[in-house]
Amino acid sequence: MVAPEDATGVLKEMYAKAQTPAGTVDNVMRAHSLRPHTMDGHLVLYRSVLHNPDNTLPFWFLEMVASYTSVVNKCDYSLTHHFANARRLLKDKKRSDAIWAAFHAGTPEDVFDGKELALLRYAAKLTASVAAMEKTDIDALRNAGCGDGEILEVNQVCAYFNYSNRLLNGLGVTTEGDVIGYYQEDE
Repeated sequence: MVAPEDATGVLKEMYAKAQTPAGTVDNVMRAHSLRPHTMDGHLVLYRSVLHNPDNTLPFWFLEMVASYTSVVNKCDYSLTHHFANARRLLKDKKRSDAIWAAFHAGTPEDVFDGKELALLRYAAKLTASVAAMEKTDIDALRNAGCGDGEILEVNQVCAYFNYSNRLLNGLGVTTEGDVIGYYQEDE
């Protein structure tokens, strides 16, 4: 990976676009440094599925979907960053600790119910058994009270994290040197 201080031209421009609120460039983006045009697409997709104010599901829950997808994929990089985001947004240490344990046990039903649980189960199946997806999976979400827009939001977060998890795990990217999480700690 090309270090930000060594970047020139298009890569330098892309690094400027990819800066986190902490003023750094995370390794997930630096992994694209030899092909900066791929970083551009990655960044647009990431921001549109996870940080767009037009999403209707709460950001903390979308971060939980990202985290659970990353647990299923065994992607420590994304899990580290996005569970930190979820924890910061949820602002409930006891609940976030229980969610962490439930995700790692593969039992989200220990801490979620209703449409949130249905959406998490959908994300897990979409991640681990995509070829087994059926219309009944969408029917179950609707029966749990999910609107089609909410289903799409979770589908897109899950699909993005399957892409990102494969990028990260496939290239051996670590969090070394990253500032963990997009959202800053409360002062």
